[in-house]
Amino acid sequence: MLITEVGPRDGLQNEAAPVSSAAKVAFVEALVRAGVRQIEVTSFVHPSRVPAMADAEAVYAGVRREPGVRYLALTPNERGYERATAAGCDAVAVFTAASEDFTRANIGMSIDESLERFRAISREAQRDGVAVRGYVSTVFACPFAGPIAPEAVLRVVEPMLEGGCYEVSLGDTIGIGTPADVSRLLDLLLTRVPADKLALHLHDTWGMAAANTLRGLDHGIRSFDSSAGGLGGCPYAPGATGNAATEDLVHMLHALGHDTGLDVEAVALAADAIAGSLDHALVGRAHQAILARRRRLARAQGAA
Repeated sequence: MLITEVGPRDGLQNEAAPVSSAAKVAFVEALVRAGVRQIEVTSFVHPSRVPAMADAEAVYAGVRREPGVRYLALTPNERGYERATAAGCDAVAVFTAASEDFTRANIGMSIDESLERFRAISREAQRDGVAVRGYVSTVFACPFAGPIAPEAVLRVVEPMLEGGCYEVSLGDTIGIGTPADVSRLLDLLLTRVPADKLALHLHDTWGMAAANTLRGLDHGIRSFDSSAGGLGGCPYAPGATGNAATEDLVHMLHALGHDTGLDVEAVALAADAIAGSLDHALVGRAHQAILARRRRLARAQGAA
């Protein structure tokens, strides 16, 4: 079972409150100590587009590396790839979407153009010995075009794997997917793609992340993305929860007998530490329950 922690990048990229580079580095390192073995550290996007990631070089270079951990950086284009590798990055993430409308709105190009850009990065990565992970957004629905057919997802997943991605993460960008949607998508993809090449990146906007995770497990998926504390809201539903919380996911998987290698309480404490730099509380339910239990125990010990 592989949990990819996306909090330091996907979770923090839209935060209005400034978070120091030192706090970001400490967050990454605390999550790794909690058992995370694949983690999104930052994004080498142009600072004008995502100001929260303007310190990408300082953060990536500042993280102390541990053996057996893959430290990912999102690289939206060849310039981003060059910046990432100059900072010492040996694993990058690239992205596109299954929706033409979303791709044009998000990155200003067509799906085919985004795949050409991916191939250019992939060629450089193969030359440099850099691992490449793929992301496909809007696999169930698009905020502009509505429902997305599974065939549209397959159309981008296959060339990404053929182009060198070791894994492709399937993103429920607006958190509207249901277990039936998960089944329809995986029923098609798994006729052409091995389950161990796919991950699910689920959002909890409508409270379906746990149910959709279970349906993914039923189809043989063993790789899931999540964000400590539930960091990262859905940009198309202001105020709504976005990324599935790592603590919620790990708590459920452990209850089902799956070994994630993560210490769920340590994840919650790592998220609680970064929350001190934010202007809002974290929404993960297991996160809140763990911290509430710790407060009760502390009060009981203080009263003893």
